[in-house]
Amino acid sequence: MQSDIIGGERLSSLNGSPLLFCDLGRQWSRAVEGGILIGIDREGRVPELAASDFDVLITTESTAAAPWVVVGPDRLDAQLQIVALTAEKSPIASAMLARVLRLQEALDFDSALEVESLAYSTLLGGSEFAQWARESAGASSASQAPEPVHYDRAGDAVTLILQSAGNHNAMTAAMRDALYEALVNVLEDPSLPAVTLRGEGKCFSTGGDLGEFGTARDLAQAHIIRTQRSCARLLHRLGARATVRLHGACIGSGIEVPAAAARRVGSRDSFFQLPELKMGLIPGAGGTVSIGHAIGRHRLMWMCLGAFRIDARQALDWGLLHEIEQ
Repeated sequence: MQSDIIGGERLSSLNGSPLLFCDLGRQWSRAVEGGILIGIDREGRVPELAASDFDVLITTESTAAAPWVVVGPDRLDAQLQIVALTAEKSPIASAMLARVLRLQEALDFDSALEVESLAYSTLLGGSEFAQWARESAGASSASQAPEPVHYDRAGDAVTLILQSAGNHNAMTAAMRDALYEALVNVLEDPSLPAVTLRGEGKCFSTGGDLGEFGTARDLAQAHIIRTQRSCARLLHRLGARATVRLHGACIGSGIEVPAAAARRVGSRDSFFQLPELKMGLIPGAGGTVSIGHAIGRHRLMWMCLGAFRIDARQALDWGLLHEIEQ
């Protein structure tokens, strides 16, 4: 008789895709440990179940509430195929993301950031990221503005502006450090000013500078830097004092960091995307925590597996935005 542990290895990310689609209209059982269980409600019945057993829950019922992801029946199979291809290409990163999100549910914000960063550094040393890096060998570092973050104060209000519009406010190490230092100044200011973070140009930020990905040689040190200089952690600590104003593309760290702010306002043209799994990575700028707190781990897992673009209306419905500017 095969043990549950040995049987569970059939969904190990070392043996191919860890993804398991579960038709909720038929008899089903809880997935074995190590797999990614996606429950699919094709009939739109939204059955009662233990959401904790699943990593994603999909329904065609248009009014279903969290943690369900609503997908129209005409788009369902195509989106499931996209998800399947991601898990097939990056099985280790996909499985690790599912485990990280489950672990983080029992952790406070800062501890959850530690788990994310440890997993991220691990994946930076993995074969899936190495393959992406080889395929993207021509990527060059973005040209950074001399002053990547502008600090402006008027009375009891501080405005921080990402001002490297020429490269779509790509989050280089220099921009991260400048933003971190500006946020520290606000956080430690005894007058307790309110702060608003926004970006210049056509979009808030297209995320991490691709030319800098994989340049860290000491992955243990990179973990320490990532956690100690976390802009998401500072925005979270600012609590109700922090507001972000988002527009255009908000990709990768371009939504991971601002999602930690207590108040998130978006323009009608704003959209949000997390493409990291396609690179053999998981969100590493705090997104598994900040976005997970905002929309829940099930919807976050779906966003990552498909690298799906979430528009402003859906972001408002899910809680990633609090308001859409008129």
